Amino acid sequence: MGAQAPLSDEPDPALAEEARASLVRDIEAGGAFDGDPGWREAFEAVPRHLFVPYYYLGVPGGYERLWGEDPDPVRRGRWLRGAYADAPLATRVRDGELLSSSSQPSLMARMLVELRVGDGGTYDVLEIGAGTGYNAALLAHRLGEEHVTTVDLDPEITESARRHLAAAGYRPAVVTGDGAAGCAERAPYDRIIATCTLNAVPRPWLAQCRAGALVLAPLATGLIALRVRDAEHAQGRFLHTPAYFVPLRGGSGREPREQQLGGLPRRALQSELFRFLLELTAGTLDPYEALALWQREGRPVRERFGVTVSGEYAWAWLDDPEGPYAWPL
Repeated sequence: MGAQAPLSDEPDPALAEEARASLVRDIEAGGAFDGDPGWREAFEAVPRHLFVPYYYLGVPGGYERLWGEDPDPVRRGRWLRGAYADAPLATRVRDGELLSSSSQPSLMARMLVELRVGDGGTYDVLEIGAGTGYNAALLAHRLGEEHVTTVDLDPEITESARRHLAAAGYRPAVVTGDGAAGCAERAPYDRIIATCTLNAVPRPWLAQCRAGALVLAPLATGLIALRVRDAEHAQGRFLHTPAYFVPLRGGSGREPREQQLGGLPRRALQSELFRFLLELTAGTLDPYEALALWQREGRPVRERFGVTVSGEYAWAWLDDPEGPYAWPL
C-alpha cells in the first residue's frame, strides 16, 4: 500500500485534545516521565492521530483497517480512540506480514527519557526507523527540528512520515536509506535511537557519533544503552525495560533464529527474562546450556547483561565484560 496523505478533515478538536490528554495521564501514571518530566510537554503538544490516519487491528484470520475518513461515525470514533490508546499500532501490513508500526507511546516515552537530553544542552539525534514520523516529531518538538534526522529503507515509509510531520508542523530531515549505514551526511550525532530490532551494532553508527554519544537500540527483546568512546569502541548495559520491535531491514537486519525448545520446563519458557537470555545467546549457547546458566546465576535480570564493541569484535556479557560469561554478537 502506498503512502497516504494526512487527513483532509480534522476530527473534533475537543475530542482529540481530550483523548491526547488522557494518553498523557496514562503515560505519566505509569512512571514513564519520571526520569525527565520535560518529555510530558512534547506528548501533550504532538497530535498522534495525524501520524496514524489509518492503522490495522489484529482480528481472527487477519487485520481490520480503521481510518479517520471512514464514512461511519462509529468507526471514526474507534479510530480516534485507538490512535490515543497506549498501545502499538500496525500501520503497514503486506501479505499478512507486519512491515511498520507506531510503537506503544509509554515505551516511546521511556526510550526518549533514556536518551538523557534534559540538561539544556544541544543534541543532534539520528533516529533509525522513521515509522509514522511520530517519534521524530516528539524529538523535533523537544530538541528543535534542525537537530533531528530520521532514516528508513522504504521510500513509501519516508514519504508518509514526511507528510505526517508536515501536517503536524515539523520538518526534521527525513532520509531514505539503509539505517544500518546511518546517515553520514548529517553526522556527527550525540544520540542515536533505533526503533527497530538489531542483531548487531552497526559499525557506521559509532563512526558517525561524537565521543561520549549514546546509542539506544532494541536487541534480543531488550534495550541496550551504549556509550560511544570512539569509532571503534562502545559499551553499555541493558535497561530493565522489555522491548519488541519490527526487525531492522538492510545491512544489519535481524534474521529469525530457530531454536529447539522441547523439553525445557514450562516455568522457564513462560519467563520473559529467560526468553531474553535465549535470544541473546542464540547461536552460542543451546537452550539447555542457557537454562543451566539462568538457574545457576539466580535468574538474572536484564540490567546484569551488557554489550561491548571493540574494533571488529562485539560481544554480550553477564555482569562483567571481561568475566566468564560472554557471547559473540
